[in-house]
Amino acid sequence: MLDTPIPSRAPWGVAALLVATADALAARFGAVAVRGELSGFTRASSGHCYFSLKDADGAPALLRCAMFRRAATLLDFAPGDGHQVELRGRLGVYESRGELQMVVESMRRVGEGALYEEFLRRRARLAAEGLFEASRKRPLPSFPQALGIVTSLGAAALHDVLSALQRRAPHLRVVVYPSPVQGAEAPAQLIAALATAGRRAEVDVLLLVRGGGSLEDLWSFNDERLVRAIAACPLPVVCGVGHETDVTLADLVADLRAPTPTAAAELAAPALSELQGLVMARAERAQRATERLLQRQAQRVDALALRLGNPARALAAQREALEVRLQRLARAPLLTLQARQDALRRRADHMLQALRARLHTEPLRLAAAEARLQAHDPARVLKRGYAWVQSLDGRPVVSVAGLRAGQAVRATWADGSAEAELLRIEPLPRDRPAGAAYNRAPKNDPTHSED
Repeated sequence: MLDTPIPSRAPWGVAALLVATADALAARFGAVAVRGELSGFTRASSGHCYFSLKDADGAPALLRCAMFRRAATLLDFAPGDGHQVELRGRLGVYESRGELQMVVESMRRVGEGALYEEFLRRRARLAAEGLFEASRKRPLPSFPQALGIVTSLGAAALHDVLSALQRRAPHLRVVVYPSPVQGAEAPAQLIAALATAGRRAEVDVLLLVRGGGSLEDLWSFNDERLVRAIAACPLPVVCGVGHETDVTLADLVADLRAPTPTAAAELAAPALSELQGLVMARAERAQRATERLLQRQAQRVDALALRLGNPARALAAQREALEVRLQRLARAPLLTLQARQDALRRRADHMLQALRARLHTEPLRLAAAEARLQAHDPARVLKRGYAWVQSLDGRPVVSVAGLRAGQAVRATWADGSAEAELLRIEPLPRDRPAGAAYNRAPKNDPTHSED
């Protein structure tokens, strides 16, 4: 018996299948509540919010969510990546991509997510170490010659930075230090790229850039090892990671934070037009300064010309001054000679007067000296009746202390001398007055003299 074919339904169209699936989900689940951690939160210009919800424990599950403007205006807080929330809404299918999504009607904040809490702990710990202090941040060079870029070769951020540099500063040399910017190996590779750039020292500024993403996409830039490597880098570092609202620890420790990779390139490299304008402004200032200097010098020349006047009159005045000086020079030797003769004449008069005074006073001085010499002449003393007593060996006898009875002495008078022998020695008493020291010898003393 032949097999009979089983009748089959007509195949679904894609749109019809997605609509049917959305209806089945709405009928099966209706309004649901789910708790998780926000990731990739964005708010469109229309006011609608788009984000993903994931489990806080890190399980690999992700639910796309949309919150339209009407519900978003009722929020009492500003949602952000890492926030742990509780959502209420309806499950549906986003037909354009065929993805399961949740249309959120309300959102209530439950607590911070695990990654965000870890981010806060690391930020507090590194801030306590002073790594985020403004005092340790270095200024960027005003006119860099070369820029280094640390990022992935396949990243859109690299294209944005190169485009900005080509537009603003095509004269700058650019060196790329490639490294992955996401994943478990990214922190170590980024640290190695920073070390290579610091060791080579071939650029003036380093740009550490990456495009936007969720908190977990940017988690490599919250690695403590990378933060310390940026702080220790010998080159100034400009960090441009994510969008304007994204903040990483690498942004906080960098010497300059840029809101986007393109902004990092603009902050690090002055535009060529700006440099040209600066050069032109300085050239104009230099030209004006030169013109002012030339004008001042021209005024000085005019003033000197006015002071100079007619050259002939100036030469005549100079000639008259020279003639006066020549006449003074001609008379100068005669005046000098006459002055010296007068001085010599005065000195001669003074010497003559001094000589005459000396001749007048010298005889008087000689007479006084002669009188003093005669007053000290021993012969005149002897003529007044005194005798000079001395021992036979010629030594004078000035005291009886050294005499003895029977000793022979010689006495000398003005008219002669005689030898005598001492019969008795009579020292004067100690209490006898000095005026009584003189005692004439008795008449029968052979040494006695009336003179």
